[in-house]
Amino acid sequence: MYTKIGTIETERLVLKVANELFASIILNYFLRNKEFLNKWEPNKKEDFYTLDHCKKALNRDLHAMNQGDIFKVWIFKKTDRTLEKTIGSIILDNIIWGDIKSCHLGYRLDKDEINNGYITEGLKAIIDFAFNELKLHRIEAYIMPRNIRSLKVARKLNFYEEGIAREYIRINRKWEDHKRMVLLNNKK
Repeated sequence: MYTKIGTIETERLVLKVANELFASIILNYFLRNKEFLNKWEPNKKEDFYTLDHCKKALNRDLHAMNQGDIFKVWIFKKTDRTLEKTIGSIILDNIIWGDIKSCHLGYRLDKDEINNGYITEGLKAIIDFAFNELKLHRIEAYIMPRNIRSLKVARKLNFYEEGIAREYIRINRKWEDHKRMVLLNNKK
């Protein structure tokens, strides 16, 4: 369904739907950021960090995109003309259609690219796509209260706090509360 989109460009970024040809690039991203991401994401098994797992995950993503369940892009800098190093990803996950028209937003960024405005720039483009192309009504982002940088980004993009999801996700063997941050499409 959305795999035909291919890429979305911003001033400094290329947001690309990736297939299994990008598996080694994405594996490199996860290996570079393994320790950093462990603070914010559920634990991953060792086979997660293999080329075979990355290929399978990318194929699952493409299948889910074709079903209309997710929309996922990998973030590249425009200065990387060969698209050989991804610096993160953005996903619209758990897309619900019908009278709900809602999704969950997830994003991650390379530890070495923080505080350059890349995630904000990429999210603006994906939010625009979600509201204007997909015609979604609501985007929810679940963020740990201690993830100050991520909360700052969400607020900068006009997400508001709707409440706390108690013990929402298990990270490092501990159930973590998350703030439910919401952005509504006011362009109906």
